[in-house]
Amino acid sequence: MDVDSTAISDIDYDAERTKLLVRFVSGERYVYVGVPGEVHRSFVEADSKGRFFQAEIRNRYPFNRLDG
Repeated sequence: MDVDSTAISDIDYDAERTKLLVRFVSGERYVYVGVPGEVHRSFVEADSKGRFFQAEIRNRYPFNRLDG
């Protein structure tokens, strides 16, 4: 889902596997593992996606960078 953010361009979530996919405006894509559905919902609803990402997701969940 495209989002309105200066840092993040797209958020997708696989509820079955609890994987959060984040695409930044730079084009870099990352997948975060073990992210609860509530965190995904709060991320989508956050006024500032970048601030929410920094505070609640970055450095809290294992991640992998996806190749372009």
